[in-house]
Amino acid sequence: MAIARITGPGLAAIGASVALLWVCVLGQRVMTERALVERAQVIREMQRLQRRRIEPVYLPSRRSHHRIPVTAG
Repeated sequence: MAIARITGPGLAAIGASVALLWVCVLGQRVMTERALVERAQVIREMQRLQRRRIEPVYLPSRRSHHRIPVTAG
């Protein structure tokens, strides 16, 4: 003797809920993996920028800037 039965619409709702849960779980996994990849890229870029030789702004430029006088004609 059954006390309760699952109806067709109830079973469909349970199936839809389980499917939605799996979509959320898989989506979260993809987002986590993407975040790890982006974090690794940012760390590599920061290390690359720190290795670059930085020239202080108070040093004069190495190129000489000579102006050519323009005479009116």
